[in-house]
Amino acid sequence: MPSAEDTSVHQPQEQPVVRPTHQDRIAEAGSELIGGRSGRWARLGGTTLTPVAVVALVALGMFALGMVQKLPCYNWAWFRGAGSQYTHACYSDIPHLYVGRGFSEGLVPYFDRLPGDMQYLEYPVLTGVFMQVASWLTPDGSIQYREQMYWMVNAGMLMICAVIIAVCVARTHRRRPWDALLVALAPAFALTATINWDLLAIALTAAGMLMWSRGRALAFGVLIGLATAAKLYPVFLLGPVFVLCWRAGKWREFGTATFGAAVSWLVVNLPVMVFAPEGWKKFYTFSEERGIDFGSFWLIITQRTGESIEVSTVNTVSTLVTVLLCAGVGALTLMTPRRPRFAQLAFLVVAAFILVNKVYSPQYVLWLIPLAALARPRWRDFLIWQACEVMYFLGIWMYLAYTTSGDKHQGLPTEGYQLAIALHLLGTLYLCAVVVRDILVPERDVVRLDGSDDPSGGVLDGAPDAFVLGRAVRPSRYAHPGAEAPRVEWGATRGPAED
Repeated sequence: MPSAEDTSVHQPQEQPVVRPTHQDRIAEAGSELIGGRSGRWARLGGTTLTPVAVVALVALGMFALGMVQKLPCYNWAWFRGAGSQYTHACYSDIPHLYVGRGFSEGLVPYFDRLPGDMQYLEYPVLTGVFMQVASWLTPDGSIQYREQMYWMVNAGMLMICAVIIAVCVARTHRRRPWDALLVALAPAFALTATINWDLLAIALTAAGMLMWSRGRALAFGVLIGLATAAKLYPVFLLGPVFVLCWRAGKWREFGTATFGAAVSWLVVNLPVMVFAPEGWKKFYTFSEERGIDFGSFWLIITQRTGESIEVSTVNTVSTLVTVLLCAGVGALTLMTPRRPRFAQLAFLVVAAFILVNKVYSPQYVLWLIPLAALARPRWRDFLIWQACEVMYFLGIWMYLAYTTSGDKHQGLPTEGYQLAIALHLLGTLYLCAVVVRDILVPERDVVRLDGSDDPSGGVLDGAPDAFVLGRAVRPSRYAHPGAEAPRVEWGATRGPAED
């Protein structure tokens, strides 16, 4: 019989994995498909399939289903006019840009000038490297065969990125690996994964967040810098890190992360900046000069009013609104009695950037899915949002089918597409509202029901406040992450599956 001393030594080391099927009614109902929720005889984390391994396998399976959904285009629709790829909802930029950006002719991105209106590749440098590597791996043959193989090679590389994303999300919250099933099973993830090259930046961002959760500020900064070299949005994560470190007094960690991000971004970009400056800046000039495009509320305004809006006006207004929204998130961070979690703020700032942007492409939902799984791991809210995004995914292709069908008018008319835009904007706003509610009323935050503070916060997890504003200055039962009594009370006063 073990002594009391042995029990005191071993008991704190027990960190049971949180089982969503015991906390979430939707997860419990969904588990009936595989025999019901896990019980006391289930081998979680055994030697065969750990939760992380299950998540990785599910991500592979869903990615493969997404590839199957693209088969009509792969077989013929990409190559027989514009309409068929829209009516089958299987469009992808990848095969078209293989020819359109000179990869089929062996042109070097950023260095070689392209024929036509787009003089240089309009993607950030690391994405251009990714595209170039895929072109090197594409076998010779007819142009149609090479386009097919280029998409297939890219899909294989993006599949690796998808698994990295799922695994990193599963490991970010140590006790909640099953939350990554939200990523692996997200229908919008499977549908949009091979439309463009966004998964590269998302994988680097997810890996960076994992490093931050482990307290490795430099590795986080390096990965965020690399992610920003592939897509612009990851740099916004430095904003939440800044304001959270400000509140916790962790200036050294913020400085280390910022230094790592700046250096890694420069290492990737500097050679192209020096030797091909015109090609390098094309991404930035294209982003500035690009007009109002699909998926944005700006498009609804112009279509409903019939009036065009100057690009410079849109750029100025969207930038100002983004700054104001991010400043609001910063004020919320400093003024709430309990410091928000890093994943919550990361989701909010990226969502703010997307919502006010002049374009909201269907694959942009990929940026938010891993952040949403960490910020609000509740199946009901996640699926409501995903349903809106799937409806938009179908809506944009049916609208493009309508615009390319000529006098036949087959597809979704303009008014229907405007409704689809409004639906996916409202879905994103709904999830933002739920996350803000969790910040203001932290006992509604499912991640904190077990007494956790900020599992993705790294050095911020459980750290005392050094600077607060407003009502956060006043004592509150939410103000002290080290006080166990209020957090135990949150989990006890509310049924685990009632939220």
